[in-house]
Amino acid sequence: MRVIIGAGKTAYEGWVSTQESELDLLNRADFERLFAEEKPTAFLAEHVWEHMTYEQGCVAAQNCYDYLADGGYLRVAVPDANFRNAWYQNMVQVGGNGDPNHPAYTHKILYDYRTFCSVFEQAGFVVDLLEYCGASGAFHYRYWNEQDGRIGRSYRFDTRNSTDKLGMVSIVLDARKEKVLEVY
Repeated sequence: MRVIIGAGKTAYEGWVSTQESELDLLNRADFERLFAEEKPTAFLAEHVWEHMTYEQGCVAAQNCYDYLADGGYLRVAVPDANFRNAWYQNMVQVGGNGDPNHPAYTHKILYDYRTFCSVFEQAGFVVDLLEYCGASGAFHYRYWNEQDGRIGRSYRFDTRNSTDKLGMVSIVLDARKEKVLEVY
């Protein structure tokens, strides 16, 4: 089973779309209710973690880790604090512009790649960065397979990007739960 967290209107073939009302990342009872019989092999969360505090993000990562099948992964994306674009930073800033209708009104944190990786590493995941801006603002990209979870606000799939100009980027990473080998 592959699960989209906070899917909104997003639906992909072979994935189960969930909303916060069905799967609250901070509520272990939701995980137990949904995944007691079958643990997911993959979670996908695009622009979800920035709506929680850092501490809540750590709890959410731990819940995902605990209920993910061994060998499974979580592909996750958030806005990038290191992207050097004033329009973008205004759009993704914590609290937005104070207007409840602003897309970022409920943003509680703006991650850089180091801080975002630490959320998942603390939970026990092995992290692979796929897209991010470094401390100097330089954009880094490593090819990733969209069949493993498509991120719309990414280098390849956001129409605001071209080979000449970046308009919308995210920190995109895979957090893998390594298989435990039992040796007898």
